[in-house]
Amino acid sequence: MAKRKTDGDDGKDSGWRGSREVWLDAAQEAIINSGLEAVKIQPLAARLNLSRTSFYWFFKDRAALLDALLDRWDAQNTGSLVSAAEAYAETVTEAVLNVTAIFLDAGQFASKFDLAVRGWAHQSDAVAARVNTADTARLEAIRAIFDRFGYDPSEADVRARTVYLVQIGYISMQVDEPTSVRLTRIPAYIKTFTGWLPSESEMRRFQAQLEVRSDA
Repeated sequence: MAKRKTDGDDGKDSGWRGSREVWLDAAQEAIINSGLEAVKIQPLAARLNLSRTSFYWFFKDRAALLDALLDRWDAQNTGSLVSAAEAYAETVTEAVLNVTAIFLDAGQFASKFDLAVRGWAHQSDAVAARVNTADTARLEAIRAIFDRFGYDPSEADVRARTVYLVQIGYISMQVDEPTSVRLTRIPAYIKTFTGWLPSESEMRRFQAQLEVRSDA
């Protein structure tokens, strides 16, 4: 006789119930494409061709799903920015190129996800506070680059804000600019951000880094 699966069986996270990641992926896609109101259990279940009850194997309720969605956003976007800011660099221009690169790599910093969460923040004080906390952490990470390379604290603060707010401006304005065009502007942006033009070798490494990621 076939053995009925129990709560402890590995199989419960796959197949007929989906998985936590599958539900989160669907929720992320829904909030990006249709807004917060689209992140509801029954529409997600229909999209996934899963039963509504299968949702409850992974989340207590919709609020738990939304909390997990925020956690994913913070881990992916804030996490990738902080990691890039802390990455080894021999010069300040290389360090700022490291940060700039993540905004050109959708696999690291999910710009549309960031925009969706910022829209959500207009509807929720708690989410707005979470976004403010993330923005502060991101700015602190970028400011630390300039501190590391000996900039005056007040100058480090303004330069960090310039780096970050330019990138958020691109996202918030949903700028439709081919990557090839944006790449031609990178050296001038880096000079604006740091006071120095990146070297040719730094730009080659920067572009090679993006090419490697796009092929991954």
